[in-house]
Amino acid sequence: MSGRRFVVVGLGNFGQGVAEELYRLGHDVVAVDVRDQPVDRIASKVTRAAVGDATDVEVLRALGAAGADAAVVSTGDDITASVLSTLALRDCGIREIYVKVVSHNHGRVMDRLDVTETIFPERESAHRLAKRVSAKSLVNYVELSPGLSVQEMAVPESWRGRTLRQLELPQRHRVTVVAVHDFLTDEVQGVPDPDQPLKDSDALLVAGATETLAAIAKLK
Repeated sequence: MSGRRFVVVGLGNFGQGVAEELYRLGHDVVAVDVRDQPVDRIASKVTRAAVGDATDVEVLRALGAAGADAAVVSTGDDITASVLSTLALRDCGIREIYVKVVSHNHGRVMDRLDVTETIFPERESAHRLAKRVSAKSLVNYVELSPGLSVQEMAVPESWRGRTLRQLELPQRHRVTVVAVHDFLTDEVQGVPDPDQPLKDSDALLVAGATETLAAIAKLK
């Protein structure tokens, strides 16, 4: 199988989801957990799944972890296992390591170990949800970087029947409509027609400063 080789340690919901998606994307995935059931569940969905103690460098080497391109550590609330697995993966020569953390202090510990990135899924999901529900007309929200977002939003009533050319959004608001999605037909225009009037069934995929997009989403 072409692609990179990944080791995924811990097969809870997060670890399993990461392992399956990496494999689906064409990568070589070794999935490890100390429990039988999650290993059995994922066995047919990754390159190799095994029951083993990922805090033991010899176990990891026996599973083919040595020389892998990257690793993802997701050991749930067991912070000790998270730390020891990270150290064992380092001993296998893996330098690119992503760790799911469960608290601020867990994140601080992993940062001290100089991992590539710490992921706090619950907090990140909560932040995204808060930003979405704070503006009723937002449909989807993706933060590309601090202060820059892409948001799918309903067409404000004052824009309906007008064209993108007439609205002059880049000049007036410094935002860009990158796609138009008609919910009735499920048709998506990846390159919107600037002269096509917007309908109440349309949703706009808009890119720009996060604060600007939040303000636009409140327009009537």
